[in-house]
Amino acid sequence: MISKSYADFSWEQAAALLAIDSPTGFTHMAAAWVKDAFENLGYHAEITTKGGVLVDLGGENAQDGLLLAAHTDTLGAMVAEVKGNGRLRLTPLGGMNANNGEAENVRVYTRCGKVMEGTAQLCNASVHVNGDYSSAKRSFDTVEVVLDEDVHSAADTRALGIEVGDIVCFDPRTRRTASGYLKSRFLDDKLSVGILLGFAKYCADNAIILPRRTWVHVTVYEEVGHGGSGSLPAGVTEAISVDMGCVGSGLQCTEKQVSICAKDSGGPYSYQVVGKLIEAAKATAADYAVDVYPYYGSDVEATLRAGFDIRHGLIGAGVYASHGYERSHIDGVHNTLKVLCGYLGV
Repeated sequence: MISKSYADFSWEQAAALLAIDSPTGFTHMAAAWVKDAFENLGYHAEITTKGGVLVDLGGENAQDGLLLAAHTDTLGAMVAEVKGNGRLRLTPLGGMNANNGEAENVRVYTRCGKVMEGTAQLCNASVHVNGDYSSAKRSFDTVEVVLDEDVHSAADTRALGIEVGDIVCFDPRTRRTASGYLKSRFLDDKLSVGILLGFAKYCADNAIILPRRTWVHVTVYEEVGHGGSGSLPAGVTEAISVDMGCVGSGLQCTEKQVSICAKDSGGPYSYQVVGKLIEAAKATAADYAVDVYPYYGSDVEATLRAGFDIRHGLIGAGVYASHGYERSHIDGVHNTLKVLCGYLGV
């Protein structure tokens, strides 16, 4: 049985990755880190043309291969306009919500290599000045970036090297509590990348030869819907997305459990794969829940839409407040590792 120490390792890896800004479309630094992390465990890893990371975990049956997918791209924003007052109007990357981004510290990455700090604020953000502060609708037309630089005009801001198309990254605020809760922006899906690193370390530490040829694909465009649409190795018959499990009203899953998704907004997952995941959870005594996610899509659905002939599944540690300041628990990480081990029989 995989010990909880591998859950701790998974979190350590996730926390290190969370410190690397990687909104969708700006993932090269995170991808390089992921490649190195798997290589440090002794596996062959390569950067795909699209910018993802494909890792060969080895295994015996190459004609019944398994792909484990997670993604390292996150939500974020891009500069859409340098305003006349020197502040920045944004356009979201992925499903970034202005309500969740307000009052968050940000970093602006320029094409010339500079990184500058600022804060996402409601326009006219002083409560003692703005009588409509409470009722104002938050959108990316009413929330702007106030740079921590002495700028008062568009010319001032452009003189710093900031221009339309520059990337804006939101501070993740990553922490682990004494009670085992894991809090951060972008646990979706860097927590799962950490989990796959934990699983890979478990196999490496115990010299495990997997019964099926197994690959990891860490994608970089999941948040815009086409992360898993390519780079499927020959012989793969099943793909499992290891992504966040949803926690919220109408669902059974908690942050301490592993969630097995039976259906999301894209339709049902493979009945056979879902059944095997449930059996794997039972066999390893993993605390699990089966749920239907109302507003969700995954990498492996993109793989199917691209025309690949595979069976697909979706699991993940339970995550609350998705696409906001998210929370999970170390027990959810451990339970997800158990299911992966049970599914592969190791």
